[in-house]
Amino acid sequence: MSRLPTFFVSHGSPMLALDAGNAGKVWAAIGRDLPRPRAVLMVSAHWHASGGAVGAVAQPDTIHDFGGFPPVLYTLQYPAPGDPALAREVFELLGAQGFSPRVDLTRGLDHGAWVPLRVMYPDADVPVVQLALDMRQGPAWHYRLGQALRSLRDSGVLIVGSGSMTHNLHDVFGAEPVSPAYVAPFQAWMHQRLDHGELDALLDYRQQAPHAARAHPSEEHLLPLFVALGAADGEPVVRLHDEVTERVLAMDVYRFG
Repeated sequence: MSRLPTFFVSHGSPMLALDAGNAGKVWAAIGRDLPRPRAVLMVSAHWHASGGAVGAVAQPDTIHDFGGFPPVLYTLQYPAPGDPALAREVFELLGAQGFSPRVDLTRGLDHGAWVPLRVMYPDADVPVVQLALDMRQGPAWHYRLGQALRSLRDSGVLIVGSGSMTHNLHDVFGAEPVSPAYVAPFQAWMHQRLDHGELDALLDYRQQAPHAARAHPSEEHLLPLFVALGAADGEPVVRLHDEVTERVLAMDVYRFG
C-alpha cells in the first residue's frame, strides 16, 4: 500500500452525528476516495492523559460524552473493532522516541472520534485505536508525538486528528447574532502558515496568531492538528473545508500529504 495522508478534521457539535451537513460531505469523501486503511489512529480533543495513553480495547464502547442533547443521540452506536496489536505498535514507537504513554484497556471511543468516523466509515468495519493528548504539554510536544508515528502511514494506518479550528463554547452560547470578528482572522492566519509550511510560527501560535486565546481558551481542540502535522513529515497541505457553524466553530478540514 502507498503512504496514506494524515488529516485534521473539525468535528463540531455532537448533533452532526444526526446531520453532518457540509462537513460530513468532506468526511465521507475522505473515506470514499482513500485506499481502505488497515486501521485508523484517532487523536481526539476529548481524551487527555498525563504522559499520553493508547487505547488497546478489542471492542471499544461508544462513549456519549456530552449532555443536554436530544435522547436519540444517546442511542447511537459506532461498533468499530479496536486493534490491540496496533496499540502495542504505537506504544513501542512512542517509547522508542522517549515518550511514556500508558496502555489503556478500558477506554472507548468519544464523540470526537466516532462522530466523524461514522460518516467516513459508516459500516464501522475499519479498526480504530485512539491516542490521548497530554494537556500538560503544548504544540511542540504533540508535533513530536506525530513525528514518532509517521512510519505507520506506510503500513496502512490512517492518522486523524479530530478537534476544531476554533473552539470557544462561551461564544457559542453568547448573545452576539453574527460570527465574532476573531474567527476569520484566526482561520486565515492558520491557513497561511500551514500553506507555507511556517512550522515555527505554528508552534508559537499562542503568541503569534490573532485572537488565539479567544479562539482557543484552552488548547485541546487544536492540539490534534499538531499530531497530524507531525506525522505528515513536511508533506503538502490542502485545506478541504473552511465553513463556520454555530457562529464561532470553524470547521476546517486539512489533508497533509
